[in-house]
Amino acid sequence: MRKLARATAFKLIFSYLFQREKDCGPLTDQELLGQEWEKFRETDKEYALKVYEGVIEKYDELYANIAALSSDFRPERIFKVDLAIMLLAMYEIDYMHDIPDIVAINEAVELAKAFSTEKSPSFINGILATHLKKKKGEG
Repeated sequence: MRKLARATAFKLIFSYLFQREKDCGPLTDQELLGQEWEKFRETDKEYALKVYEGVIEKYDELYANIAALSSDFRPERIFKVDLAIMLLAMYEIDYMHDIPDIVAINEAVELAKAFSTEKSPSFINGILATHLKKKKGEG
């Protein structure tokens, strides 16, 4: 169920990128979550909301990290899907210490394969791997 919870957090973050406000616009968070939310275990609900709210809280910092790492590509030109995936994974890497970094990156790549273009998985993997190296002082 964690994969479904992660995909749900991704959808919420993606929606936030367009509205830049929580619970705003044509769909509220609860409407976006829909009936699948009822099937989640409590721990998965907590995870999805923690990631979503954490990304919103740390948005400027996370976005600045992505912008710095995508120096050959203007960050405002990054597909919103890819940006949402990277924000999610970067939040997991930086703030959710119970999730192994490699798992955060691998799951981001899987989300990209499911929801984005064929070039997106390698782009996202490169950005996140470089972020991880810098975080560990290797870059």
